[in-house]
Amino acid sequence: MVTTEFLITSLIVVLIPGTGVVFTVSTALLQGRRASVFAALGCTAGIVPHLLATVLGLAALMHTSAVAFQVLKYAGVVYLLHLAYATWKDKSTFAVDRAVSEASAQRLIIKAILLNILNPKLTIFFLAFLPQFVEHGASSPLMQLLTLSGVFMSMTFAVFVVYGLLAHAFRRAVIESPRVQSWPRRGFAAAFAGLGTQLAFSER
Repeated sequence: MVTTEFLITSLIVVLIPGTGVVFTVSTALLQGRRASVFAALGCTAGIVPHLLATVLGLAALMHTSAVAFQVLKYAGVVYLLHLAYATWKDKSTFAVDRAVSEASAQRLIIKAILLNILNPKLTIFFLAFLPQFVEHGASSPLMQLLTLSGVFMSMTFAVFVVYGLLAHAFRRAVIESPRVQSWPRRGFAAAFAGLGTQLAFSER
């Protein structure tokens, strides 16, 4: 069931930079290593609704209903543009050892969850991706889907944490210069805006 082919394919999919990776890396650079772990946790948790939609067959509705897809898509566009604006306007400087409070950790997780929930392409992706690895004639295909989903989510969390740690490793090089600090913030703001624009013009 959990074949080498599934693991390799899943790893490739998770490694491809998308909104979740951009959010996790930007969080690591702007707020530090611990914050990036919360971002990775939220991005992983944001996968759950899409997996449930796939298991329950809601993805098929999303695929056939243009209205449902467009509504979720443009909600995602608005949220990405909001993140771009908030990142651009954030003038706070980087702090090497800045603690992440419980409240800010919760906000990070909620932001990351919303980021993935409002991406309708994830639901369509899982509808096409997961069933390929369910054994034909399996006595419990639902259990296989849930197992594969759990493995995929574990890989997502692990890879995103690694992305965050790598970003944190480069972070200290820009801590001391406020002028240099503005460039990563503007870059990530542009990245979120670009992802939002790409999503706005994407088709199912």
